[in-house]
Amino acid sequence: MEKTIRLFTCMAQEDIPSDNHLKAALGAFQAYQVGPISGETGIPGLKIDFKRGLRIRIPKGNWHVRITDFDTETLFFDDDVSDLQLVSMEKYYIHWSIKIWKDGTPVFSHIFDPEDQEIFFLFAHTALGDNLAMLPYIRAFREKYHCKVSCQIPDNIKKITSHLYPEIPQVNKIPKDAYAVFYMCAWLTKLGLPVDLRAQALEGLGGSIVGLREPAPLPVFRPTCPRPVAEKYVCIALQASTQAKGWHYPGGWEIVVKYLKELGYRVFCIDRYSSMKEGSYVTDMPSDAEDFTGDHDIMDRANMLYYAEFFIGLGSGLSWVANSVRCPVILISGMSEPWCEFYTPYRIINRHVCHGCFNDMRADFKNNFCPYHGGTERELECSKKIAPVQVINAINDLHRSLNG
Repeated sequence: MEKTIRLFTCMAQEDIPSDNHLKAALGAFQAYQVGPISGETGIPGLKIDFKRGLRIRIPKGNWHVRITDFDTETLFFDDDVSDLQLVSMEKYYIHWSIKIWKDGTPVFSHIFDPEDQEIFFLFAHTALGDNLAMLPYIRAFREKYHCKVSCQIPDNIKKITSHLYPEIPQVNKIPKDAYAVFYMCAWLTKLGLPVDLRAQALEGLGGSIVGLREPAPLPVFRPTCPRPVAEKYVCIALQASTQAKGWHYPGGWEIVVKYLKELGYRVFCIDRYSSMKEGSYVTDMPSDAEDFTGDHDIMDRANMLYYAEFFIGLGSGLSWVANSVRCPVILISGMSEPWCEFYTPYRIINRHVCHGCFNDMRADFKNNFCPYHGGTERELECSKKIAPVQVINAINDLHRSLNG
């Protein structure tokens, strides 16, 4: 029979999600089968592991448990317990320190230490950009702690993950001897991240989850096919997961494509679809661009971007693919702050109008993808007011740097 579960956290009472939100957040983690608490302590009935945050199985008796963050001495739990499971609300990296007494006598202590252990990384969502942003931190974690790592990867990035990180095993379930499991996802809950998702760069998201402060270096991409055309070309992508991420200056993309062709570039549109509609917003492939749209394999896109002179896109997955293969990126986005994605010197935004709502913790996206001006003439002005000349200036800067 499963023991009663007692949750613990260091969050202030007012910061703990409401009952319904807490239940939903915990349910998101419980959906992944990690099995019963398995780590042996040498004490009958007392077990511990780090497969869903910190979990401790306490047998019947006169026990006292004290749990802190070893680095900050922040207190998470300090109480008498018997015949239950202690489970942390927090599921990200914490340098746990556990001390346990039986009948007033210290009997067990442990400090979280992944060195030489089996560590499993579970990618909990299919979002292309988020996952490519987090992948470098698996290698960085392994190198720091000299541990054995493996991961469960969504199907849509398995090929590029194998190519970029051939030394990292991909498996379909958590190894039985796993010491810890990290849940790699752009969590919207405080249970999954130590800081609010909106307050940090997505480039550092993986580091926040696994406790690494230094940026993880990108791998080296090696193409798997020859250059597709002899001429110089530029790739563009107009679509994203939502039209709120789009660039909606009237005729903006047509102007940019025309200018690129005047510079002598071929222009390939590599969106999945040639047209995308959401509400009243429609994004069509520019008429002068060459149609390379379609549901192509991710490695096909990576190879095409590798050989491109540069890429012009949005805060979307293809921008992250371009960045992963070290293709220069002109990134156009008004809804996010310039620091939100990865660093590129060619980041386009108009700060003279409403902008950055994605990173604004006051914004409420529940009823409208434009939280402040939805349904008014200012709707998506962050996107509509980015002028083509801004993009053209970035193109000129890049063109000069590439051509001396």
